[in-house]
Amino acid sequence: MLWLGVAYLGALAALFVTAFWSTDTFTGDLVKEFTWANFQDLFTGEVYRTIALRSVGVAVAVTLIDLVIAFPMAFAMAKLASPGAQRWLVIAVLTPLWASYLVKAYAWRVMLSSNGVLGWGYGLTATIVTLSYLWLPYMILPIYAGLERLPNSLLDAAGDLGARGWRTFRTVVWPLTFPAAVAGSVFTFSLSLGDYIAVKIVGGKSQLIGNVVYDNIGAANNLPFAAAVATVPVMIMLVYLTAVRRTGALENL
Repeated sequence: MLWLGVAYLGALAALFVTAFWSTDTFTGDLVKEFTWANFQDLFTGEVYRTIALRSVGVAVAVTLIDLVIAFPMAFAMAKLASPGAQRWLVIAVLTPLWASYLVKAYAWRVMLSSNGVLGWGYGLTATIVTLSYLWLPYMILPIYAGLERLPNSLLDAAGDLGARGWRTFRTVVWPLTFPAAVAGSVFTFSLSLGDYIAVKIVGGKSQLIGNVVYDNIGAANNLPFAAAVATVPVMIMLVYLTAVRRTGALENL
């Protein structure tokens, strides 16, 4: 807990403090005087509101796509595969995580290019597809763990009572595995919300929150404004986690 407080919460505190500083436009030096200017520019600028909404939309889309793909895969792993096959399937899901993030992102860049296998081009669609692939294991594994804890007797009982597949899923499987799906969504949503590398590689001219932070740290050399922008995904995640907590999903993990 002490290490968490120093390394993580301390870094967040430094981030918030820096967000209220400014940069000398002539020398580029930090001016450590309290000011609301960064947040005024952030919340009054229409372009930043658009980027924030676009970033949330991408994170939601990635989460939903991964959920739709991950659930049947996790169900097959937990309920249809033999115990020996389950171990190999878990290894297969984990294997992409061993490869470099950049290698996987650039592989999608090659496939999505105009001369690539898919040839879809770059933009938001390419970003969503790439992020969905990158974070899919983080959705599969929590759902798999939740389904593995689901007693087979409940599925048998639902079938004995005449429930067909969809009703069994809706009344038995989904309510009991909802906390696991929420756990996976926390990963996919937060990782997509703050990502900037994939957007740089396959996003074309698209801008997300992470890109604004990166550009203001690098080319613009405006660390205080970058810190102010970085507080946006932090606030969004706090709202998201608060909403998730009210569902009771976190208590049932």
